[in-house]
Amino acid sequence: MVEKKGSKSKPFQKKKMAVFVVLAIVAVVGISLVYSASISSGPSREDGENVSELVSESKAEAVEKFNAQFCGLDSHPNSSYLVVEYPLPAICEMPLGIGVDSQNQEVWYVSTKNGTLGRYDMKTNTFGEEYKIPSWPAREAPTMSSQVWDLDIDNKGNIWFTDEKLNALWRFSNDTRTFDIFAVPEKPEAFGTTYPVSMEIDKNGSNIYFVGIRSPSIWIGNISLMKNGTAEGIERIGIPLDSFAGIDPDLVSTGSVVLDEDNDRLFVSLLAFNTKGQILGYDLKNKSFTPYELPDDITSPVGLALDLDDNLWVTDHGTSIFFKLDPASGDITKFTTSTVSPRTLGQSTTIDAAYTLPYWIKTGENGTIWFNQHTGNKMSSFNPNNLTLIEYWIPSQNKLWGPCRDSVGQCGISNALQFDVDKNNEVWFSEWSENKIGRVLTDRVLPLTVSVLPHNFTLQRGGNEEVRINVTSNWNTTLTVDMLASGSFTPTGNLGNLSGLFSENSVRLEPGQTKQISFIVTPTEQLVAGNYTLMVGAETSDASVLRAIQVTIPK
Repeated sequence: MVEKKGSKSKPFQKKKMAVFVVLAIVAVVGISLVYSASISSGPSREDGENVSELVSESKAEAVEKFNAQFCGLDSHPNSSYLVVEYPLPAICEMPLGIGVDSQNQEVWYVSTKNGTLGRYDMKTNTFGEEYKIPSWPAREAPTMSSQVWDLDIDNKGNIWFTDEKLNALWRFSNDTRTFDIFAVPEKPEAFGTTYPVSMEIDKNGSNIYFVGIRSPSIWIGNISLMKNGTAEGIERIGIPLDSFAGIDPDLVSTGSVVLDEDNDRLFVSLLAFNTKGQILGYDLKNKSFTPYELPDDITSPVGLALDLDDNLWVTDHGTSIFFKLDPASGDITKFTTSTVSPRTLGQSTTIDAAYTLPYWIKTGENGTIWFNQHTGNKMSSFNPNNLTLIEYWIPSQNKLWGPCRDSVGQCGISNALQFDVDKNNEVWFSEWSENKIGRVLTDRVLPLTVSVLPHNFTLQRGGNEEVRINVTSNWNTTLTVDMLASGSFTPTGNLGNLSGLFSENSVRLEPGQTKQISFIVTPTEQLVAGNYTLMVGAETSDASVLRAIQVTIPK
């Protein structure tokens, strides 16, 4: 069940809970503005000593707020059966870009605050030396960081990563332990940086392809011609913005880039946040673009990944939607995560307007699609063959990052903003505001298994359909699970104009027991005709398992 290229869905009102990748920038700027306002709004003093004292106090307050918000000062490992966390060796690292060197069994990460490249040795389960990046302005500025959204490892073992503030790419030689910096040949006047955000190195290690949030461009670096400290060897390919006519060009961002297995085609995501999204294919041989228009409810496509069948998978960082795009036909199939967990909101029920914000997305060696849920506080895997979504709960939460009341114990998110998948399909992720990295233990047996029937159905408005859900306990003790349902009927994953009723909302299972749960769905007359995806399953405190069902509502 798919949506055709260029198809339109009913407009809706959105109340966004976060704003694309500028979330971190806004937070930092907010602290700076508080600092500035506290100075400018204070009483006029002639005494220079008193003014200096006021400035010093205001600066100290700003630094204190920054440290509390971003440094994970009270950070400690909150590991679970399926997720292990590792506090970083230095204070206030603000880790973001992360990559796994499967051959050498090493995990590399960048401290966006301290300007260091760190390493975790999977063989010894210890942190190694952290290498000081030669130039890092945020290191000396108490309320600044430079976002590093991508880190990649080439076929020679060199570590590459992006740098927001210096408008550049870095390369670290694993042999000589030295850094090279490569400047982007453009510096937008309005922003001061193209804000490099996503890159791909071809399998031969000959070229590097990257994009920046603040530049509608594809950058192609011929690695053999690139020289340290210069922009030599880097070519710009301008991205056409015809579909964004009438929108301020400064509001159009580039999300990410991905390269196909044959090294002959790129895909790029474009977005004017909360307004319009688009995917572009670029043929490297013919030097031509192919545009893919998206439904009206997908306006913030960011992450891109190609599966083993060359389908493109995309995360929408303005909703709870991720989707598959067939590059040959332009057909789109939408899926959703489960709805936002009440645990992130500090209450017993979820909020209809809350989004999980799927962010970055990658394909594992076995074809599994992985992505992180920014405000869902989960790492997720999706099997494109049996349409099974597994969500791993991240056990850390920061109450400063959520609508949390002081009286609430569990609330907020961990800011697991970036991740990588190793050759064994094991996932490592960074917790930007918690001063930790984490690992999903994918080799462990899940607490539960879910199967469903039917796998697809057509349903008239006013009619109803029974979905039969078999939930099996893989636990060796009594297991209690809660039933889940979400779908592409709304951008949040809520069922909207489709009502659903479980025969049991909470299920108690003995070891090895399977129990069948009935879920009756009924569309209202207001549900627009079209193709949808219904996600049903169950969850424990550590993980949830959902199966996708294709639903057609005829005209």
